[in-house]
Amino acid sequence: MGLGHRQGVGGALVRMTEEAKSSEPQPDTAVSVVGPGDGETIVLGTTHMRVLEDGSHTGHRLAIAESVLAPHTQGPPQHRHGLHDEGFYILSGTVRFTVGDDDYDATTGTLVMVPPGTPHTFANLTDHPAVMLSTFTPDLYVQYFRDLQEVLADGRPLTPRANLDTMSRYATEPATHLA
Repeated sequence: MGLGHRQGVGGALVRMTEEAKSSEPQPDTAVSVVGPGDGETIVLGTTHMRVLEDGSHTGHRLAIAESVLAPHTQGPPQHRHGLHDEGFYILSGTVRFTVGDDDYDATTGTLVMVPPGTPHTFANLTDHPAVMLSTFTPDLYVQYFRDLQEVLADGRPLTPRANLDTMSRYATEPATHLA
């Protein structure tokens, strides 16, 4: 797919806790078990996300979420992350990934890894729900989804501008030449 190319993201402001800035293991060595139906739920319109690991058990090195994309769900504008890798494993359905000018239809069992600096977006263009498992290394981007949910909870629309403003707080910028 040509996803190995890295580009820097300049000027991004990042809001991180002191814990997230440290890659040292946390003193709590307890195993984390998240059962079916457990985890934090984040609802963003027709997309439902279940946060399985928000980084609090991994020293903020890794976060994992399961997302259900309703049929005909458009994703975010094409964007680049400056500080984290993002992985998508398709559990069911088909998700269209747009990477730069290229489209890829990822079906059940497909893994898509997006390194920092790579422009990308995704959507479910089909008539059936799609389910994917996402990883964020480090965990920085989980708070982005929480912030988007807060925008909706406050009664504000989730406009492209609101989405981009929120992205900018997490070292993420739009791929403007591709928008």
